[in-house]
Amino acid sequence: MPTEGDIYETLRLELRRGSLILAVLGHLRREHYGYTLRKALAEAGVEIDEGALYPMLRRLEAQGLLTSEWREEEKRNKRFYRLSDEGRTVLARLAQEWGALNASIGDILKGEA
Repeated sequence: MPTEGDIYETLRLELRRGSLILAVLGHLRREHYGYTLRKALAEAGVEIDEGALYPMLRRLEAQGLLTSEWREEEKRNKRFYRLSDEGRTVLARLAQEWGALNASIGDILKGEA
């Protein structure tokens, strides 16, 4: 039988999963390569490990939400990511949904709903 800690950790990961996608899309309104994106997210209080970030970037690009290009910078090839036009549209819609859901859940947790 799972412990309370196990249950909490499973639910915490589920809660973070969708939130991380929104944070990544939001940061990619400006171009980043993987390392600078991870650093910017961490500075904003959103930690994500490489094992989660890079597959997410590939998936979002395959879905048409991101574009990327390889460039040499500081004598190293780096893959730079940014939102596509479709990604900007989806981000705007998701941000609106996030705001409404966050407000509703906030009211529920305060006992006002």
